[in-house]
This record gives sequence, C-alpha cells and structure tokens, in this order.
Amino acid sequence: QVQLVESGGGSVQAGGSLRLSCTASGRAFSSHGMGWPRQAPGAEREFVASISWSGGRTYYADSVKGRFTISRDNAKNTVYLQMNSLKPEDTAVYYCAAGTKSGAYYYTGGVWDYWGQGTQVTVSS
Repeated sequence: QVQLVESGGGSVQAGGSLRLSCTASGRAFSSHGMGWPRQAPGAEREFVASISWSGGRTYYADSVKGRFTISRDNAKNTVYLQMNSLKPEDTAVYYCAAGTKSGAYYYTGGVWDYWGQGTQVTVSS
C-alpha cells in the first residue's frame, strides 16, 4: 500500500506559477511510476504528466508540454509538478498518483493504483 499526500495548490493569476508536491509513504516509493492527473469541473479526469521510477523518463499531455515539469526525489519520497505560464483552463483538482507500471503506461491511458486526496488549483484571468 502507498499513501500519497499532496500540497502546494492554490489560486494564481494567469501567467503565474505554482509547484505541487506529493510525499509518499508505505511501500517502496522508488519502484513506482508517479504522475499527476487532474479533473476540471464538469470534465473527466485527464492525464497531465508522469515520470518513471528512476526519473529518467517523463511524459506530458500536449496541453501542458513546455509549461509543466514533473520531477522526483526518491531520497525524499517526493514527486513535484512545477507549473509555469498557467492558464485559466488549467483550473482543476490535481491528484498525485502512483503505480507499479512505467510512466509510459499511464501516459497511454493506464489506470493508476494509488491516489492522493487532490489539491485545488485555480487560475484566474
């Protein structure tokens, strides 16, 4: 079992930046692929970014590529999502997620095994 706790959400104006953090506890964090799906009001949950267990491979949705950066620190059991040039359409609840498969698996629509409680990100125009 893996427990995930997100932090760093909030409200920001368009063009601003936020950094989300997710700290994991439980089973070996460094052996899990990690990622950040999100869900906007009235919309389905969608993939945002994922990272391989080693951090060597990262994957992004086209809508955030070039603006968001996912990274991880296995020594701290933490994964990050740096979000720059935020847009109103980035407004959503962002979830930290973990799974035993590769980052590529989740990029192509795979189902995560573990979820955090979510953190709200609101971008105003």
